[in-house]
Amino acid sequence: MEKLSLKLYGWKCVLGTGVFYVACLIYGAFLSGAAAELHHALFALLPGFTWGTMSGVIIGAIDLFVFAWIFAWYYVWMHNTSLVKK
Repeated sequence: MEKLSLKLYGWKCVLGTGVFYVACLIYGAFLSGAAAELHHALFALLPGFTWGTMSGVIIGAIDLFVFAWIFAWYYVWMHNTSLVKK
């Protein structure tokens, strides 16, 4: 196995997180009742996110951008340090 590039893997994580975030926002807009309450409550776990406001959506995107880079850093670090040297 080869070492992972933090820059390449980090941007892939950001892209995947962004696509998932937009899909969840669109899906949540079509929900109603208890399902909508649960979906909106899960989004409230993002610091600064407020459902239904543009500033909340932007803050949520920034939060997920930061979280994606933290995840990428940790994953690349774990992968690259676990490689067996021959």
